[in-house]
Amino acid sequence: MSATRRSLIFSFAEKYTVLALGIVGTMIISRLLTPAEIGIFSVGAVLVGVAHIIRDFGVGQYVIQEKELTIQKINAAFTLTLLIAWFTAAILFLISDLAAQFYNEPDVKPVILALALNFLLIPFSSVTLPYLRRQMKFGAIYWINTASSLIHLLVSIILALLGFGFMSLAWATVAGTGTTLLVSLYFRPKELPWKPRFSGMNKVISFGSYATGSGIVDEIGVAAPDLIIGKMINMEGVGIFSKAQGVLGIFNRLITSAISPVVFPLYSARAREGHNLREAYLKTMSYITALSWPFHVFLALMAFPIVRILYGDQWDATVPLVRIMCLSAAAYSMFSLTKYLFVAMGHVKKQAHLDMMSVPVRILGLLLAAPFGLDAIAWAIVLTTFFRSFLTYRYLAALTGMRFLEFLGSVSKSFLLTSLTAVVPIIVMITIPIEPGHLLLPLAISTGGVFIVWILGIFFLDHEIKNEFEKLIWKIRNPKANSGAAKID
Repeated sequence: MSATRRSLIFSFAEKYTVLALGIVGTMIISRLLTPAEIGIFSVGAVLVGVAHIIRDFGVGQYVIQEKELTIQKINAAFTLTLLIAWFTAAILFLISDLAAQFYNEPDVKPVILALALNFLLIPFSSVTLPYLRRQMKFGAIYWINTASSLIHLLVSIILALLGFGFMSLAWATVAGTGTTLLVSLYFRPKELPWKPRFSGMNKVISFGSYATGSGIVDEIGVAAPDLIIGKMINMEGVGIFSKAQGVLGIFNRLITSAISPVVFPLYSARAREGHNLREAYLKTMSYITALSWPFHVFLALMAFPIVRILYGDQWDATVPLVRIMCLSAAAYSMFSLTKYLFVAMGHVKKQAHLDMMSVPVRILGLLLAAPFGLDAIAWAIVLTTFFRSFLTYRYLAALTGMRFLEFLGSVSKSFLLTSLTAVVPIIVMITIPIEPGHLLLPLAISTGGVFIVWILGIFFLDHEIKNEFEKLIWKIRNPKANSGAAKID
């Protein structure tokens, strides 16, 4: 088995384990906390999320993509992370009261204060994790993230049952971060330094300044809906919207987040070897859309039973939001990995320019839509995502030499595959009533039918992803064989 596929297996195993734990936690917490309580935590979390981009300062990306990574450079990266993280923690402590006043919600303050504690712990694992990814040691990453997610799950449920409310989520996050640190110490390579040193920091700062600028702007765009809804609507609206985004985020946690930790080092390695990455990206996009488009069509059609089963009836207002925003999620899935391609090719500035152009448009759209309610917010996200997708394609074509017909050709079979799979839930909706008390049967039939049609469609259409299934079948039939399967390229 090739190193790339072995890494993908561990990466998928990690993400699916974490996802399973997250779904269990979500199903329980959604029934223990109210939309307003989750909204309060969400506002504090998104504010801290922007600070996390500053805290990272692109150090993780630097460690993975640096062509000649020396101990001196690793030392400089660790030192820079330590300084920025502790400084950012101090800033969060100082602005927590202002944030609570801005939203006229005093409970936002303790959420920010608790989450700021993470910044004191994260630096001590911030170099270890990307270094393990650079070395494609995804087995270690599996155990680190699984342990962290398990502790987060247990702490959040126990504290919620004890009546800690929204703070149960904040303290669970701190517990998860502490677990990440402790477990990463076990897997930490001996050659990684501990003592802070300033020598060689200029190069890390040069790389990180562009990566951080781009990341901050991008994170503001991600956080904008929650922040704007919290100010212009209410905290309950934030909770409802965040749950809708949580449902949409299932695909990212299932697929994109499992692929990206492997794809980024792979792109970086091929870039260091001087390969043209156009073909690699077209194949990746073909694979992603074969998974993303059928998933989001299914999600849009089956949104009501999925939301009811996951969250309960107090979250029914998320259903129309999920259906609307499936359009934007499906569209942008074609470009979900471009940032890794740009960084691997050394075009960090291009990613920053892209964010600078698209995020202000997104924020403006949200501000104009907010007075008209949550549905209008969702449509604003769809329209601004289409705009960002158009810009991303233009940058992608310019950097890789990709032609529009090549682009269309790489996703054409995914479109046909999606059309085939959509027939199943439509037939189910017509023939079986989907109503409270009768949700599991139509959802189960739709899920099973879509999966069967998807598999058959891949082989019928001769989709590119079929090769991976054929290799998997061959390995199952020949478990003792040491295949020289080619790497995904």
